[in-house]
Amino acid sequence: MLLEIVSPEATLFSSEVDSVVVPGINGEFQMLNNHAPIISLLSSGTIKINTHTQSHLVFDELHASVIPHNDDNKVLTVKINSGTVEMKDNKVIVLAD
Repeated sequence: MLLEIVSPEATLFSSEVDSVVVPGINGEFQMLNNHAPIISLLSSGTIKINTHTQSHLVFDELHASVIPHNDDNKVLTVKINSGTVEMKDNKVIVLAD
């Protein structure tokens, strides 16, 4: 599935991923490929991105907030203050603040 994380300043992340865990207002939840359509508010916390591999990802100064999680080369994290997530047709869009 395609994941895009967008902030007011820039697109922080855009790539195919295996799954994503987001901090919903009622707790964390995970979305996998073919997840039912959903729209939810997000609270302060960490988005955890599970990728196939990091070898195809490019990190530059705009993507500095996307960091590897605990030496695991397949999990990336992004800290957010709040936001909204929409999942539809295997595309996840996170509008993060």
